[in-house]
Amino acid sequence: MAVIRPFRALRPTAAAASAVAAVPYDVVSIEEARSLAAGNPLSFLHVSRAEIDLPIGSDPHDPKVYKQAAHNLAALTDAAPLVVEAEPSLYLYRLRAPGHEQIGFAGCFSLDEYDRNVVKRHERTRRDKEDDRTCHMMTLGAQTGIVFLVYRADTVIEEVSIRGTAMAPLLDVAAPDGVRHTLWRLLPDDAATVIAAFDRVASVYIADGHHRIASAARARDQIASGDSSAESNYFLGVAFPDTQTRILPYNRTVADLGGQTVGEFLEALGAHFPITPNEFALPPKGQIAMYIGGSWYRIDLESVGSAMRTNGGSPVTQLDVAILQEQVLASLLGVADIRTDPRVTFVSGARGTPALEHAVDSGVAAVAFSLAAVTPAELLAISDAGDIMPPKSTWFEPKLRDGLLIHTLL
Repeated sequence: MAVIRPFRALRPTAAAASAVAAVPYDVVSIEEARSLAAGNPLSFLHVSRAEIDLPIGSDPHDPKVYKQAAHNLAALTDAAPLVVEAEPSLYLYRLRAPGHEQIGFAGCFSLDEYDRNVVKRHERTRRDKEDDRTCHMMTLGAQTGIVFLVYRADTVIEEVSIRGTAMAPLLDVAAPDGVRHTLWRLLPDDAATVIAAFDRVASVYIADGHHRIASAARARDQIASGDSSAESNYFLGVAFPDTQTRILPYNRTVADLGGQTVGEFLEALGAHFPITPNEFALPPKGQIAMYIGGSWYRIDLESVGSAMRTNGGSPVTQLDVAILQEQVLASLLGVADIRTDPRVTFVSGARGTPALEHAVDSGVAAVAFSLAAVTPAELLAISDAGDIMPPKSTWFEPKLRDGLLIHTLL
């Protein structure tokens, strides 16, 4: 059963939290990170993306970067300041955006349960990205990136969240993007209730942070403390109920049509799917909206999807994004491996469909595809089946902020 464990967080004071809190390291480029941290020496980007403090053009995987990150964390601890909780604690972490709110429980989760698939995954990881965060953790002696987890909603756990959020918050940050990040430290009795309730939860699911948790497992193996209770055997996460979790689509653009004209591609596509002109750029399930040649089209996937369901296809093969990859990108545009093909660009649903139109109208892309979002129920079913989603199938929004809770390993 799922373990959630209190920990002695390293965190900013309430007065410094807004300056320290930063977007996750992996959602911004080096240039964007440098711009966001400019003029703010307390920004946690100086720790999570320490290459911004080295000469432009520095290799982000150079050992100097990780040493700079450790130096910056020590400096931030003094300057912010960052404080260590007197006692191990659990926290409530609320994300509030216009029209949306979700409340999760922040604590440490078991890497042993990750190994045993109690903490379930739905995507593969890349070794180079694991290498990066493993080096970051080992050099800092801390895990600074939070894993976004999902669990099936539980009445007892929800009651604790209602009680906890009625108290005065520990940290409250209004981020520049309009998302409010609020944390409460749970009272000991409520923490004990949550620990017991999670012990009855069969599984928790990785939503966002597969590389963070894989890197934490590698750091544990390198530390090899021999003590089953050591902090290195646990990873930092926030678990949200599936009923509150919001998933946005992860759309795609392709730079060229593989030597085809727009007319030839539309004819080839029409031989596989019904296609109709349509101004609606946000498709329902079973359809894909496509922007090409200055116009939107609707691609009806129902015939292929129905065939897959009839033939007992896995939950993954029935996803719109999987049908798009197999039946359109691979077969008609020659995108055999979407992870490595430089012609493909992934565009988060948070950027909206105007970003897709701009990519095509500007000539950066030849065609863009707008998808319906994967649902939390689909994510859980795929994870339970032990399946792997196509790369970049989900975009979780809003994002957690780095720097508000840090898990020290040593």
